[in-house]
Amino acid sequence: MSHLLFALLSLFSFAALLEAQWKLRENVYVIESEWNDETPAKRVELTCNTSDEALPVYWKKGTELKGTGKTLIAEVKEFPDAGNYTCLTADTHEVVSYDFFLITKIDSNGQMIRSILKSFKEPNRTFLKCEAKNYSGIFICSWMTENESPNVKFTIRSLKGSEGDVTCSSPVAHTDNSVTEYTAQCEKENYCPFAEEHQPIEMFLEVIDEVEYENYTSSFFIRDIIKPDPPQCQYVATNGTVTWTYPRTWSTPKSYFPLTFRVKVENTKKHKSQVYDAEEQYIQIPTTGPKDEISVQARDRYYNSYWSEWSSLCR
Repeated sequence: MSHLLFALLSLFSFAALLEAQWKLRENVYVIESEWNDETPAKRVELTCNTSDEALPVYWKKGTELKGTGKTLIAEVKEFPDAGNYTCLTADTHEVVSYDFFLITKIDSNGQMIRSILKSFKEPNRTFLKCEAKNYSGIFICSWMTENESPNVKFTIRSLKGSEGDVTCSSPVAHTDNSVTEYTAQCEKENYCPFAEEHQPIEMFLEVIDEVEYENYTSSFFIRDIIKPDPPQCQYVATNGTVTWTYPRTWSTPKSYFPLTFRVKVENTKKHKSQVYDAEEQYIQIPTTGPKDEISVQARDRYYNSYWSEWSSLCR
């Protein structure tokens, strides 16, 4: 009975070690650490990658000696526990193998706590926002951090693999006060703007800052993320008519990709505004004051996607 109990306990311990980590890529692992004082550290088993069982080896993390022998049990909870664990030969001090550990913070429900990424208020407090100006299959994905860290690294890719490949450019940073926004242009290969979409695009963002790890997934159809550029408009004072043209970046032909419009007339003195709907590329405003500000925005006529930003003032 004692042997059976020992075997069961050993099996349970081994299973706990396996669940404590998951492999990100070769020799790189992510530890899910519950971020409170009460939860104990995760115990992770490291094995030196040598076929010579008799070879004396030892383990180091940075300059700190962590143990000797082919296997090492490491306890990982806080950021100082993460990093590179290296196995070296005892006689020549040559590196035999290594394991690099990252930490992702989770709450008591097992949900990832994101402290590197900052959410957008719209849409729906997402951490990864993707928008398309037209139906070409090209779209822009954006994400934000509180500040620009020199060591933070991002990877954005599609989860679909070779089926319906999506390629993305390297992220570009735009810093505004304490917030840094990153953008990457992505393109779905062999995308047909005239065909019905049946499978959503799934974009996956990975963030690594030193030893901290976060990720986020966004799933969408191109039609759901359409946001046209603003129209170009002008105001004819003689008859109070506002006219505009389609955005130059919008898909053609217009007969197949029609837009619907809204015209805003804003009385800046009284801080009041009136919005008119329009299907055509003009509208006659009944009465406007000499200082009223007029602008136009557009949206796909047949699909309830995003409205464009308001245009530059029409006069």
